[in-house]
Amino acid sequence: MSVAKFFDEMSYGPAPEADTEARQWLARHKGKFGHFINGTFVESVSGKTFDSFEPATGALLAKIALGGRDDVNAAVAAARKAQGPWAKLPGHARARHLYALARMVQRHARLIAVVEALDNGKPVRETRDIDIPLAARHFYHHAGWAQLQETEFADQVPVGVVGQVIPWNFPFLMLAWKIAPALALGNTVILKPAEFTPLTALLFSELASAAGLPPGVLNIVTGEGETGALMVEHEDIDKIAFTGSTEVGRLIREKTAGSGKSLTLELGGKSPFIVFDDADIDGAVEGVVDAIWFNQGQVCCAGSRLLVQEGVAPVFHERLARRMGTLRVGHPLDKAIDMAAIVAPVQLQRIEGMVAKGLAEGASLHQPKIELPKGGSFYPPTLLTNVQPTSVVASEEIFGPVAVSMTFRTPEEAIQLANHTRYGLAASVWSETIGLALHVAAKLAAGVVWVNATNLFDASSGFGGKRESGFGREGGKEGCYEYLKPKAWVGRKLRAESNVPVLKPVAGEFATPTLDRTAKLFIGGKQARPDGNYSRPVLSPKGKVIGEVGEGNRKDIRNAVAAARGASGWSSATAHNRAQILYYIAENLSARAPEFADRIAAMTGASAANARTEVDASIARLFSYGAWADKYEGVVHQPPLRGVALAMPEPQGVVGVICPPEAPLLGLVSLVAPLIAVGNRVIAVPSEPHPLAATDFYSVLETSDVPAGVINIVTGSTIELAKTLAAHNDVDALWAFGSPELSTLVEKLSVGNLKRTFVDYGKAIDWMDRSAAEGQAFLRRAVDVKNIWIPYGE
Repeated sequence: MSVAKFFDEMSYGPAPEADTEARQWLARHKGKFGHFINGTFVESVSGKTFDSFEPATGALLAKIALGGRDDVNAAVAAARKAQGPWAKLPGHARARHLYALARMVQRHARLIAVVEALDNGKPVRETRDIDIPLAARHFYHHAGWAQLQETEFADQVPVGVVGQVIPWNFPFLMLAWKIAPALALGNTVILKPAEFTPLTALLFSELASAAGLPPGVLNIVTGEGETGALMVEHEDIDKIAFTGSTEVGRLIREKTAGSGKSLTLELGGKSPFIVFDDADIDGAVEGVVDAIWFNQGQVCCAGSRLLVQEGVAPVFHERLARRMGTLRVGHPLDKAIDMAAIVAPVQLQRIEGMVAKGLAEGASLHQPKIELPKGGSFYPPTLLTNVQPTSVVASEEIFGPVAVSMTFRTPEEAIQLANHTRYGLAASVWSETIGLALHVAAKLAAGVVWVNATNLFDASSGFGGKRESGFGREGGKEGCYEYLKPKAWVGRKLRAESNVPVLKPVAGEFATPTLDRTAKLFIGGKQARPDGNYSRPVLSPKGKVIGEVGEGNRKDIRNAVAAARGASGWSSATAHNRAQILYYIAENLSARAPEFADRIAAMTGASAANARTEVDASIARLFSYGAWADKYEGVVHQPPLRGVALAMPEPQGVVGVICPPEAPLLGLVSLVAPLIAVGNRVIAVPSEPHPLAATDFYSVLETSDVPAGVINIVTGSTIELAKTLAAHNDVDALWAFGSPELSTLVEKLSVGNLKRTFVDYGKAIDWMDRSAAEGQAFLRRAVDVKNIWIPYGE
C-alpha cells in the first residue's frame, strides 16, 4: 500500500509498543513470583500458586504465590513491627520516602505501563498516559501531606496497620491511591492485589525496596478471595480499605462488625450521564466515549446510564452510533487502538449475559461493524436504547463497554431518574447553562459529579460514594483522615457497667397520688403516644420511680423516619438559619437550666453542682455548633487541569442516634447538635436509664423554631430500637454509643443499605472534654464530601 493511499484513506496502521523489557523482567523472575514480605520475596508457606494469564491472548504470564493464613500472619507481623518506628519518623523523613517512590514510578513508567497492559488487557496508551502518571501524582501529593502532617494533623495519629484489597480494573493506580496516603501518614500496609492482575504490585514492591523503603512498611500478599478474607478477619489489622464489588463490601462490613477496625469501602456504581438539550452534542458524544468505553467500561464510576433530553435524543443517538463505528478494538500494546481486551473470560461471559438480558427485556442493540482480534477476551462497544429504568441493565452494574440510554423531559425528571439507583458513586452533567448544571449537580446522590466532562481524577480531590457505592474518601485532605484517628480517643477504656437501680415498692403511704405525667415520644414536631401504648418507669439511683416514658417500637421508628424524610427542607435551609436555631435552642435551655439540673441530679444521683455543670456544658456545646453551622464549608481544589473541583460537604440525610447511657443531656446534645448543624435530620434514642432529660428537652425544641421532623425522640430499649434503625433502608447513617454489643449489632445490621456508622465499641468518651467530644471529628462524620468538577476554557 502506498503512502498516498494512506493519506487518502486516513486509516490507521498498527503502532505496537515493544514489550522486550517487560518480558525480560518476567524472565528474571523465571515466570514465578512470591509474596513480598518484610522487604523480600518469599514463597507461600503452603507452596501453592495460581496462574496469571494475558487477557489479549490467553497465554500464561506467570505463576503467583497463593497466600494462606501463615503468609498473612507473617505480613501482619512484619507490618506491626515496622509501624512504630515508621510512625515515629519525622514527617519530613516520610515525605522523602514518598518522593523517592514518586520518582521511581516516573523513571520506570514505561515498564510499569507495559506490564500493566499485558496483565490487565487495557490499552497501553491509557496505562502510559493516564494510569501511571496519575499514580506518580498520588505519591508526590501525599509526600506533601507527610511533610505537613505535624501542623495540619496535629490532633491526629496514624490508624496503625492497614490491610488493603484492590481490584483488577486499575491495578497500579488503585495501589497508589491506597498506599500513598497510608504510608505518608505513618501507617504500614499489607496489600492484596486482585488475582487477575498481581504483576504491577509485585513490580512496585521491587522498585520500592530499591528506593530504600524500610522492610515491613509495605507488604504484598497475593492470592484469591480467601486471602483477602484472612486479612479482613485478622485481629491485628487496624483498618481495611477495600475497592471492589458491593456484594463483597457487604461481607466485609459484616465480618468486621464490632471489631473496632476502621473501614473504607469504594464499591460499585451505575453512574448517570445526563445530556440536556442545550449541551454541546459533539462534546457530549466524546464524553460518552470516555465515560463508558475507556478501559473497556471496566470502571466503577463509568457513565453507563445515558439520560438524554427528548428533544435532542434522536440526533444524539445518531451521532453516538456514528462515533462508535470509528472506535478500534485491538491488542493492548497497539498504541493506535481505543479499546482492548476484557480482563478475563469469566468477565466477558458476564457482559454477554447481561446484554442478552437487556435484549430480552425489550432494549434495542447498537454495535458497530468492527473487526475484533482473534483469540483472547474482546467485546465491541455497545449501546442499548429503549431501556426502561427498572430493567436489569439499567439498574445493575455490567462492568463492560455497554451503555444503556433513556430519555427525560424536565430537569426534575432527570434528577429523579439519575437518583433511581441503589448506587451513588459518580455522575456527569452536560449543559452549556452552568446554573442548570450546578443545580442538578447539587441534587444528585453521588460522591463525584463532573460538569461537561467525565472520569477526571486527581490526588488533591477526594473520590468515593454514597449509598451502596460505599463510604469513605480516597484522595484530598478528606482521604487523609481515613488513615488517621483523633489523638484524644487513643487509650479510651471500656465504659464501666452502670449499676441499674432496682424498683423498690413503697407501701403504706397516704399521700395523694400524683397525676399521670408519662412523657410521650416526640415525632414530627409533636408529642406522640407510643404505638404499643406501653411505658417504662424511670428510677432514681435508690430505686424510686421518678417518672415514666413511652416504650417505643418498630412502628414508632417508622413514623419518626417518615417525619425526618419529610423535613428535607432543613438540609437546603441556609447555614445562617440553622445557626440561629441552634443559638435559640441554647437560649431557651439556659432559661430552664435549674430545672434540667434538678432532673439530671434526680435521675443519676449527681451532685447539684455536677448536674448544673452538665447543663452549662450542653448550652456551650449548642453554641459551638451554632458557630460551626455557617463555617464548616467546602473548599476549591485546583487540580492540574483548566478547571476547579468544588469539595462540598453535604448532609448525609436521615441519621439515627443512640445516645450513651451516661451524661443524659450532654450526650444527647453532643451527638444531635453537629448533625443538625450541617443539615441532617435526626431520630434520637435517649439514654436508656436516664431518658427524662431528653423528654424535657423536646419541650425546649417546641419553643425554639425547630422545624417539625428535624429532631425526633423515641424512648425505649436501646438495643431493640437500634436494631430497627440499623436495618431500616431509609436511614442513611447511624451513630451509636453504648455497649460493645450495641456497636457490633449496629455495624452488622447496617449492611442492608451500607449506611455509614459511627460507634464507640463500648469505650467511654469524656463528654466534658471538648477535645474528645466536640468539633470537627464529629462534623466530618456528619457529612459526605461531594466533589463537583468544573472545567473551563475552550
